[in-house]
Amino acid sequence: MHLIDKVKSLSENIHPEVIQWRRHLHANPELSYEEFNTAAFVAAQLKSFGLAPTPMAGTGLIALIEGKPGKKTVALRADMDALPIEEKNNVPYKSTKPGIMHACGHDVHTSSLLGTAKILSQLRNEFEGTVKLIFQPGEEKNPGGASYMIRDGVLENPAPASIIGQHVMPLVPVGKVGFREGMYMASSDEIYLKVIGKGGHGAAPELTIDPVLIASHIIIALQQVISRNASPKQPTVLTFGRIMGEGATNIIPNEVNIAGTFRALNEPWRKEGLEKIEQMAKGIATSMGGKCEVTISHGYPYLENNPALTRRIRKAAEDYVGKENVVDIDLTLGSEDFSYYSHVVPASFYRLGTRNEARGLTSYVHTPTFDIDEDALKIGPGLMAWMAITELAELSNC
Repeated sequence: MHLIDKVKSLSENIHPEVIQWRRHLHANPELSYEEFNTAAFVAAQLKSFGLAPTPMAGTGLIALIEGKPGKKTVALRADMDALPIEEKNNVPYKSTKPGIMHACGHDVHTSSLLGTAKILSQLRNEFEGTVKLIFQPGEEKNPGGASYMIRDGVLENPAPASIIGQHVMPLVPVGKVGFREGMYMASSDEIYLKVIGKGGHGAAPELTIDPVLIASHIIIALQQVISRNASPKQPTVLTFGRIMGEGATNIIPNEVNIAGTFRALNEPWRKEGLEKIEQMAKGIATSMGGKCEVTISHGYPYLENNPALTRRIRKAAEDYVGKENVVDIDLTLGSEDFSYYSHVVPASFYRLGTRNEARGLTSYVHTPTFDIDEDALKIGPGLMAWMAITELAELSNC
């Protein structure tokens, strides 16, 4: 039996077990940097495969699978945290935690990488080199768990020559996987504006400094940062999704709080754009007699898929699922903290199709009805195992 067939057979055999892991994780979600039980569950499974997981960055874990002697290492990454969303799915594995849900597929990523680990553990005499498994916390919350993992040495001892990440994609049908070379996902920064004025009676505005009016001018004016400063060839987004002013129909409040996000695909422009946002917000507020305090929570950098690595793992995917089941994906202004890895080591982030329209599994990520076709878990573990094996073989020939 060829090695690829062995991988497929093992992936098929463990599919029921991977589903059980995924459903356990889905029913027991934990928020960013609070993944204590999740990490313990993952560690227990890894130990059952004969591996020795090591804690890192609080609730993160790493483990090594050593094949035949070789100098190269490939890293595989999964994230473990859930989102503060109340699940609305009526399924046996529905979240048991009020207000917390695996709405972005991290339960899928974690269970899939556990499956990959089990496959590779059984095939360690069939490949040369080392596979480093990375189970990281806090992908959903700034500054991103990947930054803490890197800080604590995840890309050292041994240093991976490349790193691969997998993410669910509800826009891609189950059975298919998607790839993109080069620039793929945006940087992400959170912007918080506190517009301070002087409250009072709505019938006597001349006695106030109206922060609602000032905030309105700021929100509209800041769109000029995009339309008149960013190159039309450079995708950029500035969105404000929250405005809070504790006034009433006849009460002008003392302050208004605004929260939004700034996305970019260019680091120099990202820095410049944030500076312009701060300057303009403060200047407008001052010119209208008020004050604006600006707080920027710096998030993830842009994510770039190394072209050579992406071509190699795409070829591995074509061999594994068939060329007809490998699709191109477009760049997105969404963000992912896997991007931190891509700025240190050759990295590639691909998409695992999870959509099934016939079964009504079409909800997008970060929604209370998100779910997947679990047939994706027949593919995910074996595909990533095959990518790791082929990548180690390619690297050993370099």
